[in-house]
Formats: sequence, structure tokens, C-alpha cells
Amino acid sequence: MDRMRDALERVKMLVGMEFDEESAPPPPEEQSFFDDINRHCTLNTTQRLYGFATCLAAGLTCTFLSMIVFFNPVKFGVTFTLGNAMALGSTAFLIGPKRQFDMMLDPVRIYATAIYIASIIISLFCALLLQTGSQ
Repeated sequence: MDRMRDALERVKMLVGMEFDEESAPPPPEEQSFFDDINRHCTLNTTQRLYGFATCLAAGLTCTFLSMIVFFNPVKFGVTFTLGNAMALGSTAFLIGPKRQFDMMLDPVRIYATAIYIASIIISLFCALLLQTGSQ
């Protein structure tokens, strides 16, 4: 029983559902934009899972639809960008937007984050540029 409780505690910590001294609200003069979002958007576990599942399903649907409309550059760029943004945002439901942003800017992940975001922006830019260039 203790092993199961320990495993559940580790999962809660990974998902961000456990409060510790780091997640305590900072003094008012040090609050940031993400602290305001975290303070005003408190969700329980069920709401987090529903939000994650809905956002992930919508993101995957848009991403798969982008493959269907691959030969129409504007539709592809918009659905691909929207799908990736929703899939990325779905994890913010699990761990919170502040922790998501902090983890993305972690020194180990900063290059991967930059490449990922740049590829999304470049695909949208190229799709829109190709559309205006072909007219």
C-alpha cells in the first residue's frame, strides 16, 4: 500500500497537482502574468483531465486535417498551426501554464522549444507567402 501511495505522490508531483513551497504565491510586488493566471484559474483534477483530453483531441484532429488539405497551403498552414498550438496547450491543463512555460525555457529544452516554435511559425509564414505569391 505504501508503494502505491508513493507512486501516486510521484505522479501528482510530475503532473503539478501537489502544492509545495515553490508554488506559494509570491509577495504582491513580485507577481507575474503567469502567477495571476494560476491564481485565477484553479481547476480540480477532473476538470484538468477533461480540459487536457478535449484540447489534445482537438489539436490532433486539426493536425490530421492539415494532412488532408496538404496541397492547399493556406488551409494547411492554419490547421497545422492551430493543431500544434492546441496540442501544446493541452499539457498546460495538466501542469499549469506557468510551469509549462518554465519547463519549455529550461536550459536543457530551450533549443528544442526554439526549433519547435520556429518550425510552426515558418510553416504558417510559408503557407501564407505561397498563397499571396501565387496570385
